[in-house]
Amino acid sequence: MALTAGIILFVVFAILLILGLPIAISIATSSIATLLLVVPLDISFFTSAQKMVSSLNSFSLVAIPFFVLSGIIMNNGGIATKLVDFAMLFVGRIPGGLAHTNILGNALFGSMSSSAIAASTAIGGVLIPQQVKAGYDRKFATAVNIASAPTGMVIPPSTAFIMYSLVAGGASISSLFLGGYLVGALWALGIMVVAFLHASKNHYKLISRSELGSAWVVIKEAIPSIMLIVIIIGGILSGIFTAIEASAVAVAYALLIALFYYKTITVKDIPRMLVESVVTTGTIAFLLATSSMMSFAMAFTGIPQAISASILGLTSNKFMILLLVNIVLLLVGMFMDVGPAILIFTPIFLPVVTSVGVDPVHFGLFAIMNLCVGSITPPVGTGLYVGASVGNVKAEKMIKPLVPFYIAILAVLLLITYVPQVVMWLPNLAQ
Repeated sequence: MALTAGIILFVVFAILLILGLPIAISIATSSIATLLLVVPLDISFFTSAQKMVSSLNSFSLVAIPFFVLSGIIMNNGGIATKLVDFAMLFVGRIPGGLAHTNILGNALFGSMSSSAIAASTAIGGVLIPQQVKAGYDRKFATAVNIASAPTGMVIPPSTAFIMYSLVAGGASISSLFLGGYLVGALWALGIMVVAFLHASKNHYKLISRSELGSAWVVIKEAIPSIMLIVIIIGGILSGIFTAIEASAVAVAYALLIALFYYKTITVKDIPRMLVESVVTTGTIAFLLATSSMMSFAMAFTGIPQAISASILGLTSNKFMILLLVNIVLLLVGMFMDVGPAILIFTPIFLPVVTSVGVDPVHFGLFAIMNLCVGSITPPVGTGLYVGASVGNVKAEKMIKPLVPFYIAILAVLLLITYVPQVVMWLPNLAQ
């Protein structure tokens, strides 16, 4: 039955997506179609509705609207330029300084906005023209922006980790956050190595000290924004507040600096930002609710167990199992957004990896990185097309310039997959 159920579930889901239905509707419809194999229609609807409601009855979900709202406030606060100037102080004098500034800017801004697209547009829109003006190859500058844009998606505050925690049965959000900082830092560092080598080889012009501006003024303007990350990680590590409480602190802090320090928003802007956060949160909540239906349908018909048995039947080697899971998640990320992919594939692969001794937090870290890499990979990766548009380059011409960056990113992915201590020491320290 599990084989039949799996075929029905994924075939119906794929057909509905091809027809253009919203992904949440596709998830719900394919789940009910699968349940009809074993229970009558009325029970399928009743049980599905019950699962949708109960899945949202979780205190951890409180963090999502708060982190969404803090990101919207920071996004509307016009902090991109300040972060660019701040990053340039530290890496501007290194070969490829403008490229390194792009990378750090994307990591910082992406973590605050929780959006690779926002980071790519805001930071890349400022720095790609500067790089081209300084003699950088346009395709290289665009590739740097594309490759670094998703780093902010794995640097907390990140709703992806909250969603994973809920689906994974309560994996520690604090541990995921702390590990996420290390994953994002390694990703950014890997790209910076490639940028350094390329810039050194092509003898790109170094930024002069006069172009960096007054260090004191730059730091003064940027420190309040940077402190958001410091407050969150510091508060969690010190035990002052939990990761969920940190979401409310993030909103209060972002609102204070945007209103009274930068003065880039006014009280009149608050209702518009609240509405925007409600719409975004509603979308996420509906996805969470419908994905709980799919998780129930898969569990009820034995799909995860069948897939787990199939993979473990192919090999019992931990190395090969993790490689297979990574390959599948990379392919999934090429075609599906990070949020829905987490909700659908976590219940399938989590039992597989835990059966060979992988910590759920460790799996969450490399699984989410896999899916984020897919967002900048053809044929569907939205980050690739948005980044190419920002750089004013055709997407199909970006594959070759991106290859060295893909290699560096995959090397980091393999490192955190097979050497978990690299990203787990900080979460373990906080326990």
